Amino acid sequence: MLRRAAFAGSWYPRSAGAIAAEVDRYLEAAGTPRVEGRLVALVSPHAGLHYSGPVAGHSYSLLRAYALLRERQTLTVVLVGPAHRRAFEGIALHARGAWESPLGSVPVDEELADALLRDRPELFEDEAVHRTEHSLEMQLPFLQRVVSGLRIVPLLMGTQSREEADALAQALARAVAGRDVVLLASSDLSHYQPAPVASRLDAEVVEDVRRLDAESLMRRLETRDNVACGGGPIVAVLKAARALGADHCSVLRYADSGDAGEHDKSHVVGYLAAAVLAGT
Repeated sequence: MLRRAAFAGSWYPRSAGAIAAEVDRYLEAAGTPRVEGRLVALVSPHAGLHYSGPVAGHSYSLLRAYALLRERQTLTVVLVGPAHRRAFEGIALHARGAWESPLGSVPVDEELADALLRDRPELFEDEAVHRTEHSLEMQLPFLQRVVSGLRIVPLLMGTQSREEADALAQALARAVAGRDVVLLASSDLSHYQPAPVASRLDAEVVEDVRRLDAESLMRRLETRDNVACGGGPIVAVLKAARALGADHCSVLRYADSGDAGEHDKSHVVGYLAAAVLAGT
């Protein structure tokens, strides 16, 4: 069951050489961060590569450093993102087969996917809702450049309700415990605000993430629009990471779409890169 690349040639380059060169440029610009502790989770944006790639590069530069430091030849990354194009309740898994990108195909960790499906009724298998969704596909080129033996478990959240986030957090914490797994929440922040307004609104979300305060972020999502399109995934991943021993977060980078390309600051989208870690 191969999930074909839906956004190659539009949101990112179609050829392997071009995508590798662009991703590597963002990784190198991010530098080599110091990894303090066991990496439990990441937050990374998912817009067109030209816009969010410079921020995403910071999350993946840290993942690359972590994999090298811990000599990880294989790693499973659980990708949790929002569904932009299909309305449904619950959490949909692509539980079989592989995902394609111009850099090749990435196998699904079917054993871990099955463990998640057995855990909570809110999680169900549905590969169809993944076919035209970009929030997880935009992570693949980075992952393929920084992890050699990569496997993934792709999950999309439907309503992103408190109940969904709690159910997913519980399932992740139980299924991932004892495995060599990193969780990844895919989310952009505020959308189409003037840059000063976006910066003010996004600063509150960034602070919630920095403090690992999933409850505060959930309250924002419930009481205000335009907080973060993947707010539910961030909440679920933060709660699961806490249960898995995470005790601190490093905010790696914040920027907005006006920092790239045309530098239009009149209506921007906010982007965050962050790492959630345990111990020192």
